[in-house]
Amino acid sequence: MDLQTGMGCRRRAVAPNVGSMTSIPRRPRAVVIGAGFGGLAAAYELTKGGLADVTVLEKAGDIGGVWRENTYPGAACDVPSNLYSYSFARKTDWGRRYAEQPDILGYIHDTADRFGLRGLVRTGVEVTSASYDDGTATWRAETSSGEVFEADLLIPAVGQLSRPALPSIPGLDTFAGPSFHSAQWRHDVDLAGKRVAVLGTGASAIQFVPRIRTTAGHVTVFQRSAPYVVPKLDRAYTRAHHAAFSKFPGFAAAMRAAIWEITELLGLALTKVAPLARLLRALALGNLKRHIKDPVLRAKLTPDYPIGCKRVLFSSEWYPALARDNVSVETAAITEVTPTGVRTGDGRLHEVDIVVYGTGFKATEFLAPMTITGRAGRDLRTEWAQGAHAHLGMAVPGFPNMFLIYGPNTNLGSSSIILMMEQQARYIRQVAEELARGGVARAFEVRRAVHEAYDAEVQARLDSGVWTTCESWYRTSSGRVTTNWPGLVHEYQRRTADLLVADYLEVFPTSVTEEIGA
Repeated sequence: MDLQTGMGCRRRAVAPNVGSMTSIPRRPRAVVIGAGFGGLAAAYELTKGGLADVTVLEKAGDIGGVWRENTYPGAACDVPSNLYSYSFARKTDWGRRYAEQPDILGYIHDTADRFGLRGLVRTGVEVTSASYDDGTATWRAETSSGEVFEADLLIPAVGQLSRPALPSIPGLDTFAGPSFHSAQWRHDVDLAGKRVAVLGTGASAIQFVPRIRTTAGHVTVFQRSAPYVVPKLDRAYTRAHHAAFSKFPGFAAAMRAAIWEITELLGLALTKVAPLARLLRALALGNLKRHIKDPVLRAKLTPDYPIGCKRVLFSSEWYPALARDNVSVETAAITEVTPTGVRTGDGRLHEVDIVVYGTGFKATEFLAPMTITGRAGRDLRTEWAQGAHAHLGMAVPGFPNMFLIYGPNTNLGSSSIILMMEQQARYIRQVAEELARGGVARAFEVRRAVHEAYDAEVQARLDSGVWTTCESWYRTSSGRVTTNWPGLVHEYQRRTADLLVADYLEVFPTSVTEEIGA
């Protein structure tokens, strides 16, 4: 039944005591799924001033999200550290302009301890399903051990890049040597002197290939499509930098603001301003020409699609590494993996000792493999059968009081995703404040008409942009872009600054409502 049509809808009971209860404040309960940057941002916002009781459920043994999982050699952020951090927890002693994985993970731990968030987290608890209870207007999250957590608010914060993807190539399981995904790096495997196959040339591969080639005997990189790579102007921060950031907070704030605006310019290049895109493309191709002198190799590494269609990468080490004698690039399609190596479409068998998959993540499979059941038993997989969608990237019709962090169409191709996560957390806090004002349990469900208008706008903007011009992890198999936000961070923050209650239906428990309609 659809609340928007009035068929089988429910309304507030006419009993006088219901109205009188609305003035009694209540403390909402929230269950957050995931203890990475997004989940901790939500926990921080909801616990300020004691607004809500928060439990964060994390399936792994510790907090940290993708920065706990991705420990491959050279793992680092491609957004400057001053911006890739919480606004409420500025750090003045980053080791580098672009922080590496240990520094980022340490920052997450320090922030959790500083703001008392660690005590809210239950680690080793994997949520397998969550269902909305119409009778109580609450959510029940069930774990793999059978434990159940009840809450007024359900906040999935598992992100888009948490489930490694392996390619659909025959024979993957037949390889006799060590093989692993870059997000599940096998540090017990010694690469020294070994023949290593790397499948993929994305954001992870361009970081770990330059590191492993220094010890490996030979690295063969199997490339499906060449990325655009611009120089990464990285450097180590000195004590003088740390002192300046610490002693002059305004300087650090100004640097953060400047970096933000630069990333917004990059966003304009990828979404709206063609001259900026041409300039960015020239920068990337100049970087390629500067480091790759071999015309055959340069041709292999020249992208054949518009810049921005796939993620633009940042590295000053990638091309120099590929030019080394112990690194080769293969562009023939892979037909199978055998017990001894990788066979390509030209008939050659590339014999190797180790296979590393730098093949990305199941970014478009939001919330999988969890089973999410909303109002009146609606399955989220049914709602998302044509691709994931959510109002403002957070709210889904039919799923009251469920708000996602880093949900559909909130990824950025240019700036810090933490800016988006923090804004979503602030928006969800406004929902919690509304819930706290009422004396009875209730829920907010985005009106389908409101959401459909929003989604149509987002998809129209995406369809007219660069992200639909080639295959990438931004798109589903049907071609729908479900990951990226089509605008700038400033626009998203403006549109989510205030909770527009009129965009939502108030859904009350069946125990305090009367049914009208069939």
